[in-house]
Amino acid sequence: MRIALVHDYLTHLGGAERVLEALMQLYPNAPVYTTVYDSSSVGRIINEQRVRYSFLQNMPGAKKPHRYFPLALMPLAVEQFDLRQYDIVLSASHSFGKGIIAGPRTMHVSYCFTPTRYAWDDSHRYVREFAPGRMLQRLAPLGLSYIRLWDYYAAQRVHAYITLSEYVAKRIKKYYRRAAYVVAPPVNLDTFSINGVYGDEYFLVVSRLVPYKRIELAIDACEDLGYPLKIVGVGPEESLLRRRAKRWTSFLGFVPDDKLALVYRGAKALLFPQEEDFGITPLEAAASGRPTIAYGAGGALETIVPGKTGVFFSEQTVQSIKGGILEWQKITFDPSVIRRHAEKFSKQAFMSGIEEKVNNEYCIWKRRGQQ
Repeated sequence: MRIALVHDYLTHLGGAERVLEALMQLYPNAPVYTTVYDSSSVGRIINEQRVRYSFLQNMPGAKKPHRYFPLALMPLAVEQFDLRQYDIVLSASHSFGKGIIAGPRTMHVSYCFTPTRYAWDDSHRYVREFAPGRMLQRLAPLGLSYIRLWDYYAAQRVHAYITLSEYVAKRIKKYYRRAAYVVAPPVNLDTFSINGVYGDEYFLVVSRLVPYKRIELAIDACEDLGYPLKIVGVGPEESLLRRRAKRWTSFLGFVPDDKLALVYRGAKALLFPQEEDFGITPLEAAASGRPTIAYGAGGALETIVPGKTGVFFSEQTVQSIKGGILEWQKITFDPSVIRRHAEKFSKQAFMSGIEEKVNNEYCIWKRRGQQ
């Protein structure tokens, strides 16, 4: 079968790009179609020889974060790809990639990370935080209404949906009126291990430094309790968080995977104060034998086993996190049990799940006469 992969844009390295890397390994002959490709950011894992990019590639500012880039151009860019030569198109998308136009003899399966956030769940927050100036804040809702309409109708072009958690599957059902099959994204188990001596020296946050991650709650809780906290990651909130931090908090910035494994193993536990669609870092911590103290919502409910691989706190408040830390202190965690839990989310399990679902959907689609 002739297979093509589609990704929204390749301008930074994150969890979605790690999923694409696994899909490229699963389908080694499949080209990757994307709106924009930045080799300086993702070239280490995404080979440019396999990339087919859109007319946006050479536009000024296209490779920068897409907060202010004209969103109206993105639907046009993905709809320009001619994919008629393929039997199957598999898109890995959190926004525009699912909007490709497949030919009548091409089946489209979408691995949907989330319904487009700034069009649905986060549309009001997006206007408040990301539309600079009063005039743009007044105009932004009109633009988002257009994006919302396009997004809904583009979502109907997909023949079958796969997603990363039951939490996201419910949102796909709500906004797109479509069912989605769940295949959890992969954890790179080879990078992390429980070998070596544990330091138990500090609590840990591994995250992009952006507002919804609620990292300030972890900082305040550890500062109040007098517990060391290390923060791995970079982002626009860094300067604000540094000003908030006092004696007990340190910032490590970007840490490559080989060194990150050592940072995980030296931690008492991972702090996870945000609500995520899935959340890969609790599983990276688990692969390192470390438990997670997490806000009990979203994808964390599907990846953390209370009392065995971590604990939950009930509210996104400093007091609630402190309660979670106190609950964690009462439990003796077994690193080998935590590691075995993480192994359920291996790259091989992900690729096997995707391959089985795609093949099954293709057989069904062929029997129905390519309708």
